[in-house]
Amino acid sequence: MSAGIVQAAYIVAAVLFIMSLAGLSKQETARAGNYYGIAGMAIALFATIFGPEAQGTAWVILAMIIGGAIGIHFAKKVEMTEMPELVAILHSFVGMAAVLVGFNTFLDHGELTGAMLNIHLVEIFLGVFIGAVTFTGSVVAFGKLRGVISSKPLMLPHRHKLNLVAVIVSLLLMVMFVNAEGSMFALIVVTLIAFAFGYHLVASIGGADMPVVVSMLNSYSGWAAAAAGFMLANDLLIVTGALVGSSGAILSYIMCKAMNRSFISVIAGGFGTDGSSAATGEEQGEHYEASAEEVAEMLKGARSVIITPGYGMAVAQAQYPVHEITDKLRSKGVNVRFGIHPVAGRLPGHMNVLLAEAKVPYDIVLEMDEINDDFEETDVVLVIGANDTVNPAALEDPNSPIAGMPVLEVWNSKHVIVFKRSMNTGYAGVQNPLFFKENTQMLFGDAKESCNKILEHL
Repeated sequence: MSAGIVQAAYIVAAVLFIMSLAGLSKQETARAGNYYGIAGMAIALFATIFGPEAQGTAWVILAMIIGGAIGIHFAKKVEMTEMPELVAILHSFVGMAAVLVGFNTFLDHGELTGAMLNIHLVEIFLGVFIGAVTFTGSVVAFGKLRGVISSKPLMLPHRHKLNLVAVIVSLLLMVMFVNAEGSMFALIVVTLIAFAFGYHLVASIGGADMPVVVSMLNSYSGWAAAAAGFMLANDLLIVTGALVGSSGAILSYIMCKAMNRSFISVIAGGFGTDGSSAATGEEQGEHYEASAEEVAEMLKGARSVIITPGYGMAVAQAQYPVHEITDKLRSKGVNVRFGIHPVAGRLPGHMNVLLAEAKVPYDIVLEMDEINDDFEETDVVLVIGANDTVNPAALEDPNSPIAGMPVLEVWNSKHVIVFKRSMNTGYAGVQNPLFFKENTQMLFGDAKESCNKILEHL
């Protein structure tokens, strides 16, 4: 395959990647967006493997077959509830790939002199640094989402100063690396610093903010891929990495606005918190319980119902009976809609995917800003597995760890039914005053079983 054909294939692949991003921006076109991405990647791989500069093609194909088999196995095995941690660990692979490419390019970069050598050394240094930060940061994010690492933020003394020192030392090492025309010692040291830096950045962030962290790591992995593209002089890898990096950063910015967080402090790690706002799990009054039969009767008499799902719905796999309840009520003339918080679940769009999987119509699934004003005119709100995203403390308690975070104002409706296993706090470790309001009733038990019981009475 000639160099001209390879470049043409790269342009087609880049266009398909852009079309993929555009398709993924809406639920109705998300499936097509995935297909565009698959097609673009297939073209890119084929052109690269059979291009004029390719070597050891048989080994590359063998590695692809092994990697592809592992990927298909885990893709089929993973539950939707485990998707956030799968995404996090995949980001770590991209980061480690950038580190390995950096070391490989440093050991064998051909004949380069003067400015070209300096530029290439800077590319290697930055690629290794970004890749190492992405690797350990993503591993920590995976551990927190998986539950093997505590979701509480790591509060080391002078932690922000430690981050600043790590950055300054890394910059000095980069100057040393370039002046020495390549120093393996400097490269190894900065790799170790970046590993520690990435670990500390994400470990300093609490569990409630993990959706933003996963999005930010997505951006980091994109820049790591772009850096690898510069090291390998591969135009498509640069373009693809820049697309992923910029789109991840934009998504992180949107989510930061949705959570009233500072975008700059996200990048710095820890969201600028100092740990002084301690989460409390103490109950704040008396709660009222309801039975599935009572909830069904309430729904029968309602004219307007809003369902606000959260990660608990995903864990219980309750989206299917929720869809059946929705169909049953809509057939009786009840106006049923869904209110989705931007960070519901542990991954952006997690709830939307779950509801689409259960065939819930797109047109009744609304974002927080679209539905928040409608709660005052709503008869019944079903809060299924959500907690922090419906917590009035975000608006009413300036000392709360989630203070200022926009939430679904479900308490403004006539009746609120909260589906929970117990009175335990949510992922942020913050007690929810909603549970103790007069118009709120708790329906305890597995969300899927509770929904099935409601269906029987309907």
